[in-house]
Amino acid sequence: MQKYLRLSYLGSMTALGVASCCILPMTMMLLGLGGSWIAIFGKIAAASYYVLAVSTVLVAVSWLMAHRRGTMAKLKWWLAGSAAMTGLAWVIASKEAQINEYLIMQM
Repeated sequence: MQKYLRLSYLGSMTALGVASCCILPMTMMLLGLGGSWIAIFGKIAAASYYVLAVSTVLVAVSWLMAHRRGTMAKLKWWLAGSAAMTGLAWVIASKEAQINEYLIMQM
């Protein structure tokens, strides 16, 4: 079961990183950390929804395996944390334009 829990957290952290790939450069530019290396984030953004979908599947499989093996009571907080991170990644990805507009107004 630990394998599925690790996979769900790995997927959630990856989804959160990919979802913030377009917001992170704007924030870094606000902090004065801009540069040509920021162009890398554009390539990552192309795959963001695929990574988010895979992460969601990994979290769902982890919940299913915990339920089937009867370890739900022991792992529910860990799984809830993983699901919350994946949910946050979906919110960031879906509200990306509004977040970027807010960051641009802060410049």
